[in-house]
Amino acid sequence: MNIWQADFYHHPSSSANERQWQLVICNSEVNPNTQITKPIYTAQCLSQDANADWLEQQILLAAAGKLPDKIQVFRPQSLSLISVAAEKLDIKIEATRNTQALKQVLREKYKEHPQYNPILLEKAPPQALPENLWGDEWQIANIAAGQIIDLFRDRPIPINNIPQEFQPINLNLPSDIFIPGLVVYGGTKSMQLARWIEQQTPAFINYIPTEVGKSGGFILETGLVDRWIFNTFESEQAEEIARKYEQNKQASKGLHFLLIQPDDSGMTTTAFWLLKESFDFSS
Repeated sequence: MNIWQADFYHHPSSSANERQWQLVICNSEVNPNTQITKPIYTAQCLSQDANADWLEQQILLAAAGKLPDKIQVFRPQSLSLISVAAEKLDIKIEATRNTQALKQVLREKYKEHPQYNPILLEKAPPQALPENLWGDEWQIANIAAGQIIDLFRDRPIPINNIPQEFQPINLNLPSDIFIPGLVVYGGTKSMQLARWIEQQTPAFINYIPTEVGKSGGFILETGLVDRWIFNTFESEQAEEIARKYEQNKQASKGLHFLLIQPDDSGMTTTAFWLLKESFDFSS
């Protein structure tokens, strides 16, 4: 499958008189030998020309007769116009934070602007999880990288999301390193909670302390910029466990998981997501 990653945004320009919109397109794959990605097409236009028709023409020029199957977009402000242009050309659009090749290209393109982060997105404060979705209990678990795929890949789990690019072997993770995760026991609400999370498109879960050593909470990040308070606690023991979770996540290159079960019997699993946080100041 031919997958592009694209960004269309008004970045800093050398022209002080006119606001320039920059289109950057690259392939989704990073060169395995050089770990470098170069854009396959760039173009710019003035604000009055920044529309779906202009984008459609640029995509055709970039494709040179071979349109992509899919275009991935990480910036909410880019999504609408690129979606309209892509729809006219029968190209699928995927809104995803997992656009590391494109983010690398943008960082390189604007490295002469050290005070400007071209991949930073504004995020609103996290929202409270709907009360009717609260789970009964939660705990932190760790699974060896060499075992995690075999444990969940072929099980009859209603919602089972294991992206190929997140599998430990494709991240060059040692088989004995531990992948941390959050296990939620949802009781009778397990499926309702799992379906809601799947609809939001989960990205990653991180721990944010409110008082170091005493309290904090887990934040579920979904979609492109949405954030949810997954749970909170006021316990030194829980805070220590959560801090260890973050340390293990750093060691596993951001790889972690979310597991939802009705209870701790291990008989039934409602949902499993293999997630990855990118430590690039934008996620």
